[in-house]
Amino acid sequence: MTLSNVGPTLVLGGARSGKSGFAERLVEGSGLSMHYVATGRAFDEEMRDRIVHHQAARQGKGWTTHEEPLDLVGLLSHIDAPEHAVLVDCLTLWVTNLMMEGRDMAAEFATLAAFLPGARARLVFVSNEVGLGIVPENRMAREFRDHAGRLHQIVAEKSAEVYFVAAGLPLKMKG
Repeated sequence: MTLSNVGPTLVLGGARSGKSGFAERLVEGSGLSMHYVATGRAFDEEMRDRIVHHQAARQGKGWTTHEEPLDLVGLLSHIDAPEHAVLVDCLTLWVTNLMMEGRDMAAEFATLAAFLPGARARLVFVSNEVGLGIVPENRMAREFRDHAGRLHQIVAEKSAEVYFVAAGLPLKMKG
């Protein structure tokens, strides 16, 4: 599989589905300057370990890493160039960060949606599909699921290609 040259790519999947590895391989095969945008925050030791694991997996492969938990469009605007392939991992952590900061979700999503059609870099977004399970028992978890679902619809609509990854196997849904 190759990276789309006509618009963004969205890679969805569940936890430990292989979505990040698949997205990394798409970018690594592009022949472009590779940029990794990490949206995660290390709030605890387990998350620090996950971040270190992801960093180690990319080490020595030519990635430039950018850490940006909130101003995703600002960072993307800064590194937006046709010679760049940019992997954003992941949108659901970005949603979490926005919620924790009390940000206006609709405005943040609209800003991203407005940016995507004019982007010059080849963009790949990774995100966790969270709408396939049971209805969460608490309000915050339901709001998170709803925000993530809305964001996925927005990014999928603006994307040239959409993949769903399960058990390490990508299923092309669009493009």
